[in-house]
Amino acid sequence: SVPACCSARYNLALLACFGFFLLYALRVNLSVALVDMVEPNTSLAKNATSNVCPEHSSSINAPRNTTGQKYSWDADTQGWILGSFFYGYIITQIPGGYLASKIGGKLLLGFGIFGTSVFTLLTPLAANLGVGYLIAVRALEGLGEGVTFPAMHSMWSSWAPPLERSKLLSISYAGAQLGTVVSLPLSGLICYYMNWIYVFYIFGALGVLWWFFWMFFVSDTPETHRSISHAEREYILSSLKDQLSTQKSVPWRPMLGSLPLWAIVVAHFSYNWTFYTLLTLLPTYMKEILRFDAQENGFLSALPYFGCWLCIILSGQIADYLREKQNFSTVCVRKCFTLIGMIGPAVFLVAAGFIGCNYALAVAFVTISTTLGGFCTSGYSINHLDIAPSYAGILLGITNSFATIPGMVGPVIAKNLTHNNTVGEWQMVFYIAASINLFGAIFFALFASGEVQDWAVSGYHLHRN
Repeated sequence: SVPACCSARYNLALLACFGFFLLYALRVNLSVALVDMVEPNTSLAKNATSNVCPEHSSSINAPRNTTGQKYSWDADTQGWILGSFFYGYIITQIPGGYLASKIGGKLLLGFGIFGTSVFTLLTPLAANLGVGYLIAVRALEGLGEGVTFPAMHSMWSSWAPPLERSKLLSISYAGAQLGTVVSLPLSGLICYYMNWIYVFYIFGALGVLWWFFWMFFVSDTPETHRSISHAEREYILSSLKDQLSTQKSVPWRPMLGSLPLWAIVVAHFSYNWTFYTLLTLLPTYMKEILRFDAQENGFLSALPYFGCWLCIILSGQIADYLREKQNFSTVCVRKCFTLIGMIGPAVFLVAAGFIGCNYALAVAFVTISTTLGGFCTSGYSINHLDIAPSYAGILLGITNSFATIPGMVGPVIAKNLTHNNTVGEWQMVFYIAASINLFGAIFFALFASGEVQDWAVSGYHLHRN
């Protein structure tokens, strides 16, 4: 096989990794900055903090910058601002996958991130103009980010040799976790020592910079790449020759009737339910129940995502090792990794609701829960490319549309369940997330496939007559 070091496919994985790093940094920076954008007295109407646990928050009296403009947005308005991203995000998933198959993933992904960066740079201006403008800008950012994952999946269908799929995809998508890890504490520091507007200016500018590199160094297929070695081009093309379809029309009907596709949809939806519930509500749980201010300790709120990032990278290596060297079947690896990545988090999430005020244990359990979730990247997450490489972008658009719903619904339901902020109410939230996860894992284990489906290969229409 062709060495990985400095190869075109690994360069693509690294540039994509930086791209997804920035995407997630641009996505989560608002959650941190919002705390500083709102006048302190407007959020007084929130729930009384439960007094189950003793207070143990060490306030450091460092000179804090307070020059940033403040707005009087109530809790509901803040909810709309945070949720508006997903309304844009869900719209462009399936069109993104379809467009990528037509114009190629490079331009789509490049301009998706470029557009998101430009709207991020405009965020402070939009906030000044009024809350409606801010919501619109965030929804537009969502539109831009919506095309990125389908576009990337579409590019990997021409670039990733089947036995290197888990490695290459886990490197590129792990950037998303790393973006969360770095931007949560970093945004906090920027707000603390500078001013919240710089959160948007710094990350937005980095996104524009990345775009120049991407447009210059990346190409849609190995055939059109400027500096790829002949050996590597041949290696990639020969490994994919029986897997891709040449038919121009998309086989929508057999695709939507395909049970292995629905297995991915159910798993993706279930996994994201837990993921988004934690991402949006973990700081609240730590603050209201455990009486610990996660804002003061950005490092601890980032720890779970750091664990997840490590796990994604390592499990990608392990998955391909099992398939290549130990002759495990693809479907066996995908199912096992999905089971670990969904049942593990469910167990530790429920446990986190039962440990009372032991803060260290709570952080440990939530960290283990999120870390184990990283196994799913080499599980259901890459499975689109196993069952239909030619249409991987479209498939991801379909499953990601369903998987965005928990981002819109999950936190709202959780907020409604925890009006009094009692431990019992929070256990309920964790129970719901865990049982949805369990269901998704079992459904995937029963119905998933590791083989390229008949409808996804050219010549499929010939066999039917």
